[in-house]
Amino acid sequence: MFFCPLHPRSHRLKDNHLMYYSKNQIQVNIKYSMAVLGIFTGQGFTKQMYEDLRKEVDWENNPPAGIILHAAALDKSGNIQVADLWESEQDFTNYFNSKLKAGSDKINAPMPKGEFYQVHNINANQSIESYKLK
Repeated sequence: MFFCPLHPRSHRLKDNHLMYYSKNQIQVNIKYSMAVLGIFTGQGFTKQMYEDLRKEVDWENNPPAGIILHAAALDKSGNIQVADLWESEQDFTNYFNSKLKAGSDKINAPMPKGEFYQVHNINANQSIESYKLK
């Protein structure tokens, strides 16, 4: 799948959504104008804490409103690094206040620090499915 606001086979729909048709007819429909990228660093937030939070909050089976993509990695020190795409910063804030903070408090995990950036472009390929944890 390929998503690019300037691609010739994309066009705007109602509510500022963008629709793209790829060669194999896969469709992407996303509110691109409000999308934000959140980059978070969790000093002292370990892989085990991440796994405990995944189980506690269960975002994979109960995805939050507005989430587009979530990716997590560990740096050389074993601290969590997260990149999230959200339809809006408000969607993240709502989820944080309703689920993430309580889950983090329950497992006694330090709060990651982060920033949000307005998204300029998003590309997602079909192989993304192979990277999901089962």
